[in-house]
Amino acid sequence: MPIPDPAAFILANTRLQPVPHAPEISLWLADEVTPIWRLTEDELGEMGLPPPFWAFAWAGGQGLARWLLDHPDEVAGKRVLDFAAGSGLVGIGAMKAGATSVLCADIDPFCAAAVALNAGANRVALGFTDGDLLDTPPPDVDVICAGDVFYERPMAERVLAWLSTAADRGVRVLVGDPLRTYFPKHGFDLLAEYEVPITRELEDSAVKRTRVWMLSARS
Repeated sequence: MPIPDPAAFILANTRLQPVPHAPEISLWLADEVTPIWRLTEDELGEMGLPPPFWAFAWAGGQGLARWLLDHPDEVAGKRVLDFAAGSGLVGIGAMKAGATSVLCADIDPFCAAAVALNAGANRVALGFTDGDLLDTPPPDVDVICAGDVFYERPMAERVLAWLSTAADRGVRVLVGDPLRTYFPKHGFDLLAEYEVPITRELEDSAVKRTRVWMLSARS
């Protein structure tokens, strides 16, 4: 079902606020999960949808954005893909760290508007695609960033295979994850660990131990 005005929906149901673990960045975020989840389902005319990932600053994305802001050499002068971008948090962090360009990718129908609003709020330029990149070879970029993508088994398996293909081709793959159930046990080099504030409505604690990793090439 087409969304009449996703930007207006976001502005009416979120507020601009700093990201707890990366306060240099402000995003249009919801304060509570259930109300906006129900409103999203009403807006799309569909029940049983996944939570609106774009409306929250998840732990993995916060950790990854923090890493990029503190280590700008990771992305300065480089082309970056923010995979499963949600709000665009990581992409904004990459641009603030000096990336040449960032392409945000997400299949959620609200994400194009969310990324555009958040990019504007932070005075950066972000590209966007709503195509399912997992159905195509990894794009021609220097760095792929992926936060919070290992929360569900089928998705995790597809994402890991796709990211591994990119790493094998020489793309630097950075992942932020609070050790979710389906995070792979092998193949990653630890770069940093953070204690990330997060709402208890999203997670099982008010602070999530979150790690930033680099995916090793299989070859």
